[in-house]
Amino acid sequence: TAAHTQRQPTKPPPINTGEAMTSPAKAMVAAAAMLLLLSTAAVAQHNYGDALHKSILFFEGQRSGRLPPDQRVRWRRDSALNDGATAGVDLTGGYYDAGDNVKFGFPMAFTTTLMSWGLIDFGKNFGSHGGEARAAVRWATDYLMKATATPNTVYVQVGDAFHDHSCWERPEDMDTPRTVYKVDPQHPGSDVAAETAAALAAGSIVFREADPAYSKRLLDRAISVFEFADKYRGAYSSSLYSAVCPCYCDYDGYQDELLWGAAWLHKASRQRVYRDYIKKNEVALGASDSINEFGWDNKHAGINILISKEVLMGKDSFFKSFQVNADNFICTLLPGISNHPQIEYSPGQPPIAKPYS
Repeated sequence: TAAHTQRQPTKPPPINTGEAMTSPAKAMVAAAAMLLLLSTAAVAQHNYGDALHKSILFFEGQRSGRLPPDQRVRWRRDSALNDGATAGVDLTGGYYDAGDNVKFGFPMAFTTTLMSWGLIDFGKNFGSHGGEARAAVRWATDYLMKATATPNTVYVQVGDAFHDHSCWERPEDMDTPRTVYKVDPQHPGSDVAAETAAALAAGSIVFREADPAYSKRLLDRAISVFEFADKYRGAYSSSLYSAVCPCYCDYDGYQDELLWGAAWLHKASRQRVYRDYIKKNEVALGASDSINEFGWDNKHAGINILISKEVLMGKDSFFKSFQVNADNFICTLLPGISNHPQIEYSPGQPPIAKPYS
């Protein structure tokens, strides 16, 4: 018997990520200084390889669709095998959101982008867990390819959040509606579409060497989805308010996702058109806005960190202003930086970093 409980959909808090802190040169110095403050004994008692393994394993527990023979979370079974049927499309697969049985495309795409970014920058340090991480990314990109198979359309959600949240049950047993929601030219969703483009572009980099043909398909689709996002501008929570709010409303506007998508397409394709798009729209789309958080709804910090690497690696001084924005973001995270706005930490004693010039 499924356990029933009433739950109100809420907006998950934004996250600050370690990946974001590793790019600017100042951040590297500050992070190294902070690590020196940690005792060797304290670090040694934690098995970070095991933590990485379990982090990836979590996503196997969130899998939707027909599970593969090598599924390691054995208590999960096939589920939601008819997703998309009511709309005449195949939307099986992908990931369930949190403890829900809904598939929310916006945070799923962002998660895919971030998992890919981790592999792109730190894949060599994943060791034996690299294959697991790539499989986690591919489970998502396979689904996103299905969700974008119809031109100028992105299927952004499967499941009714309010019915789903009123009954907490195993996905194998769920009997709540599997309603399908989409954005299209008449119902724009630049935010979710551009994030989906970012996820596909980032995924194309992950599989560039291991599966070049698949990588090319991901990049080609990312390009077309981004064109749709940019041409038909609007927030998906305006088009689909009753379905996506308050769970995953676009609270911070779609402009950051357009820059974020362009940044990943620039990194994946090296096409000048995206370089020019970023610079042309830097001010109009608010590249320096709200540089105090990074999460599924606010990409400004990630945009600047990602693009600033081009400057730091000597590839493109054209983006110098993004490095300035990235440095400002890092300074908001590190305690002890004088004459600079600081984020508010939760109770506890964070390590104190000495100010640097």
